[in-house]
Amino acid sequence: MEMVLNKIEEVLVESGRYSSRKELIEDALRALIREKPELRVDVAAELYKKGEVSLARASEIGGLNIEDFKELLKSRGIKIPVPDITADELDQETKKILEG
Repeated sequence: MEMVLNKIEEVLVESGRYSSRKELIEDALRALIREKPELRVDVAAELYKKGEVSLARASEIGGLNIEDFKELLKSRGIKIPVPDITADELDQETKKILEG
């Protein structure tokens, strides 16, 4: 099967349908994600878990609102870190926001 895939890749690039192997792979991945949208959620959760994207960006990638994405992370045992902030710091930040 690998040989057939290599030949398909070769033909698609050599025929000019794709300018490069990279372009072909990118298009193939987009098609895969469209066909199997559950993969978007898997990718988003893994990117978040690895710290490569923020919670907001991961939920966007996964096509979920933030609260649903948080629930998904929880169901997968992925922790959402909470910033270590004192009550004083929180009060100061709140005051700045309200005055601003």
